[in-house]
Parts: sequence; C-alpha cells; structure tokens
Amino acid sequence: MLAFIVSALLCAIFLGCSEDNSLQDKTKNVASCEGCHTNYDHLQKVYSPDTSLPAGGCGGEAPHYEPYDRVYLGGEGYKAFKRSSHYKIGCVGCHNGVDGTSDKNVAHSGNFVPHPSVLASEKCGKCHKEIVDIFPTSIHNGYGQMRKVAVRSGYSSYKDFDKLPESHKEGYKKNCATCHANCGECHIIRPKAGGGGLANGHNFVKTPDMIKTCVVCHSSRGGHAFLGVGTGTKPDVHQTKGMVCTSCHTGAEMHGDGTIPEHRYAYSKMPNCESCHPNLETKNRYHQFHYDSLSCHVCHSQRYNNCGSCHIRGLGARIASYLDFKIALNPIPDVKSRFKFVTVRRTLAAPDNWIEYGIPQYSNFDALPTYNFATPHNILRWTERTKVEEGAKCYANCHIRKSGDSLINARWYLFEKDLLEWEKKATTKITVDKALPKEWFN
Repeated sequence: MLAFIVSALLCAIFLGCSEDNSLQDKTKNVASCEGCHTNYDHLQKVYSPDTSLPAGGCGGEAPHYEPYDRVYLGGEGYKAFKRSSHYKIGCVGCHNGVDGTSDKNVAHSGNFVPHPSVLASEKCGKCHKEIVDIFPTSIHNGYGQMRKVAVRSGYSSYKDFDKLPESHKEGYKKNCATCHANCGECHIIRPKAGGGGLANGHNFVKTPDMIKTCVVCHSSRGGHAFLGVGTGTKPDVHQTKGMVCTSCHTGAEMHGDGTIPEHRYAYSKMPNCESCHPNLETKNRYHQFHYDSLSCHVCHSQRYNNCGSCHIRGLGARIASYLDFKIALNPIPDVKSRFKFVTVRRTLAAPDNWIEYGIPQYSNFDALPTYNFATPHNILRWTERTKVEEGAKCYANCHIRKSGDSLINARWYLFEKDLLEWEKKATTKITVDKALPKEWFN
C-alpha cells in the first residue's frame, strides 16, 4: 500500500512535467546540437532505445520517460535557458562532442559527456569554484550509507568502502547510489529516481523545487512524511505554514562544510530546532522535565515509515515497509550527547543483504543496530503522546503504566521482544528493557 501511495504521488508530481511539444522549433537546421534537440520529430527518428530500466528508488519504480523526451529542448524552460548566462557557454562547452553535424554518432564523439556535472571541477568550477571545491564533502555523496556497508563488512569508516569486493561495490552503485546527487540532478535534470532527463527544457534552477526534485529522492521518508501522505498522518506543521525543504536545508548545507562526515548527524551544518525555537528548555513544563533526556521527535513526531530487511536486487523486502513509532536508547550518543531517549527507525539492514552479489553474509553485521537514530519530518505540536484528555495526567499517553496484565503505552517503545532473532545481538543494546523507571511496571 505504501509503495502504491508513493508511486501515485510521484506520478501526480510528474504528469505535468513534460515539455509542450507544440512549442518545438522546426526551423533550425538539425545539423547542429541545438537544431537536433529542439526538433521533437527528429529526436523521435534518431533516438537510441534504453538498454536498461531507469533507476528507481525506495519509493518504487521511476516514472518512465522516453529517451527523446529526456533530451528535448523546448517549452518555457528552454526559452528561459536561452536568456541565461549558461546558454552562452554553448553545448560543446559543457558536453564536449562535435557541433555542426546531423550525424548523431559524430555529434556524440569527441569525449562527449552526457552529464557534465560528473566532471564538476572542469565543467562547473570556472564559475562556481567555491561550491565545486567543497561539494565532495556534501552529505549528498552518501558517505553515511557507505560507512554502514563498510563497517558491517568488518571495516571502520566510509574511507574503507573502496576495499570491498568489486561485486559488492557494483551492487551498491546499482541499488543504493541511485539518489546520491551531483550538481545537475538538483539544478537541471530530474533525479534518476524520478525518471531522469531534462526537468525544464535545460533551464538551470538555482533553488530546487521541493516536489519535482527533493521529494523525488526523499519520497518514502522525508517527503511522504512532510506532506502527510501516510494513512492516518497529517502534513508536518511546518509544511502547513508554507515552509519547504530549503526553508531549513539551505544551499550551504547541501554543498558541504569542508569536512567529510561519517554520517549525516555528525555533519556540522545540519539544521536544529533551536534556530527557530529559542529558549525551548524553559518553554513549558514538558520541556523543563525532558529537555536533556528526550529528542524533540519523541513527543512531536507522528508515525513514520520503517523499512524491512532486503535482499539487494534479489527477492526484495522480506518485511514490507510500514508505519510505526518507536522510542529507544540513543544509538549515537557520541554525536547527539544530550538525548538519552530518541525516535528510531527500522532499516533495511539484514545479514544477507548482498547475497545476490556474491556476499553470503556480512562479516560484522552486529557492529551496528538495525534501528537508526531518526528525525522524521512529520512534526505536530499535539500528537498522540502530548494530547491527553481533560483532567488526565500530562504523561498519561506516554509513560508506561500497568493495567491488569497489560502495559499501557508500551507500544511506543522498542523492547527486545520487538526484535527478530537475527536482530537481537546487533540491536538489544538500544532497547529500553532495563532503561525505563521500574515504577512504570509495578
């Protein structure tokens, strides 16, 4: 059901994205880069069919766009591109290749580069040197994910990722790196997870569109939570006030800070609640009691998406993704030292994730929990835990209490009994079994 919802959302997002082909320019000679790519009929005659399926993502398969639709220059976006400074560089200035020919093979020779931002230092650095120089430290390069794969494989850091077997790295590239962005995927084209191709007639967009860019990659977690897509959830309160991704996640954060972080929560430019909500510690009685022990999300998140264990590429998820809410001991106290209890999210990690790529078992799977520190983008002031009936104790919907043989509110917490057998050794250390007040169970 979740995959269907997210797929439907993505289809709705992209139905209106194709350029209006009635605006095509048939007057230009097709014996040129621009002449070919502005002539829709000609592109349909000379295009090369796909040899592999477009990349998908955690939200499902990517919407399909024909190869000629992905490279067509047309519509209002193309008109805007022609007025821009980037247009003056010329096609071969960024893509190499050969201009002035109607022969597709010749045009795409000469070290042709389909996506110039993969050579950002050479192609973008002349005008955007400061950003290009620092982008290798951006969290959009996936260092946190590479770190987890490396650590579970017996290493200690993302720096060891290159030591993995070639088949393992190839599997990661095909299955996990489909969303990790470069310049173009935020500013020119649709992300690969959204079908790829030009998003707006080759126009360069300084600030990426939340729906057409951000949510495409961050659909199953950030996007679908922020928009309130999940059954029984509401849009994030910040979204209802008109905020978008870039209201909190600025270009400075996206482009890097000069130091490669081991994971995103170790990143220096991550936004924090206090930037917009000062004096939280003394704001009310809830905060006075819990400011130094609970993350904000423990009280203010709704249910959020959790993943299941996966065979990468093979049989797929053995635990279908599901909405849930769990509070556990902080799995990253070295980074988020203020919090004892935090929200956690189940990951797709499993001992045999990479069996389809010749790796029967992770050699050090238990090095990391199967539940991650989570900061869901689904904030409400009043949630199932903070809103209580008139006259009830303020903690009535959060603290555990015994009623006969039942434990009221135990569902919010991650206990060892909630873990599958193969998860226990890795994850028991963050379960709350021995961490909650004993009087709650009496």
